[in-house]
Amino acid sequence: MERIGLIAGSGQFPGIFSKAAKERGLKVFAVAHVGETDPRLETLVEAIRWVKIGQVKRLIGFLKQNGVHDAVMVGAITKTKMFSGVRPDLKALKVLATMDHTQDDGLLRAFAGELEKEGITVRPSTFLLPELLAKKGCWTRRKPTRSEMADVRFGWRIVKEVGRLDIGQSVVVRDGSVMAVEAIDGTDATIRRGGKLGKEKTVVVKASKPNQDMRFDVPAVGLKTIQVMCHVRASVLAVEAGKTVAFDREEMVALADENGIAIIDIE
Repeated sequence: MERIGLIAGSGQFPGIFSKAAKERGLKVFAVAHVGETDPRLETLVEAIRWVKIGQVKRLIGFLKQNGVHDAVMVGAITKTKMFSGVRPDLKALKVLATMDHTQDDGLLRAFAGELEKEGITVRPSTFLLPELLAKKGCWTRRKPTRSEMADVRFGWRIVKEVGRLDIGQSVVVRDGSVMAVEAIDGTDATIRRGGKLGKEKTVVVKASKPNQDMRFDVPAVGLKTIQVMCHVRASVLAVEAGKTVAFDREEMVALADENGIAIIDIE
């Protein structure tokens, strides 16, 4: 494999992936989304094509024109834009017509299936960066208290059920009660909603769906996650070992230690 296609969303992951691919001698051909992808990605790739959400034919055409047979889907797409910013072409409408809902996994699997029909294999988003996957243990100086661990276990059961229903990947709990469940608004908004209701010392649990497809939509946390938790005075972040991408880990831990937040990876 000498070249790789990058279907890029927002955040830092597309840039990190592009640098890792280049270090391994791969040429990166990126499809970037208007209003989502960082324009600086252009400086890190061999070639780039800007598209609007839903322009599937244009996306596939660019990859095929450049002889791309392997691709990754990296970075987030603002899910609320599904109701305002999408401009589906005929190929996208064809994919949507085969579905009875547009929940995350179903939509992404259908899109990946369309790519593979065109001879483009979709690889796991972390296949060049396994070191980004969180490992089991406590990252911070402070460990969760016994009552906080009870909330972690409770939140784990809830988030796995929410994931089974393909609703979201995170929950906020306190004292055995659910404060917020992630929906289309994303993790940061969920933490804010839960923090507002829980007042302080809430526990955030983020985990993969029971049948998580590691090719895309892998749970991710980063420095911003801890910044939002600091704002609402949350006390614990629990993520799933081996199935959560962690960005800016050193910065995350430093900020968490400054604010008495515990971060743990669990299985």
